[in-house]
Amino acid sequence: MNTQSLTASLFSQLQSGPALQQVSQQLGMDSGQASQAISAALPLLMGGLANNASQPQGAQSLLNALQRDHLGSGGGGFDLGGLLGSVLGGGAATPSTNGAGILGHVFGGQTPQAASLLGQKTGLDSGRSGQLLMILAPIVMSFLAKQFAQQGNANQLSQALGEENRQTGGGGIGDLLGGVLDQDGDGKFGVSDVLGLLGGKR
Repeated sequence: MNTQSLTASLFSQLQSGPALQQVSQQLGMDSGQASQAISAALPLLMGGLANNASQPQGAQSLLNALQRDHLGSGGGGFDLGGLLGSVLGGGAATPSTNGAGILGHVFGGQTPQAASLLGQKTGLDSGRSGQLLMILAPIVMSFLAKQFAQQGNANQLSQALGEENRQTGGGGIGDLLGGVLDQDGDGKFGVSDVLGLLGGKR
């Protein structure tokens, strides 16, 4: 793999050809706004995946999903144009193109908060930032499948995503997860937060 980060490599592909124009038209904005929004959204998605893959069981589950749903026909290469066409085409969603379903796995029940965080970074309303995340989620998964799924090494996937998260700062995913898990608002995730999550605070 080259020394360019995963996020930068995927971003450069989304910047070239018709992809950026397709996304900008779908969201009703100019290509410059779309480019800025994509540059903020990709680290957020990668950060969510890195968090999921930080434990061995999570890394293996992610690898299984990449192998099962995102390798494309015959385990072929990363077909950005074809995938984007399927995602934007409005047809029946498959596991490989179901952006909402993928986001549910990446962020758990916190997809609205992730969309809100992206909106704060980009100035988009939560509807359009959520739509952008749904467009990009299948693309990120397919891109990672091409990089890692055929090698079948969950530990390598976990390490690569962890390093990616450190390089990019995770798009604010740490603040998002901290805010979600910090039930008592003291800025730390501790025993009282676990109790709050389990039993709900009275």
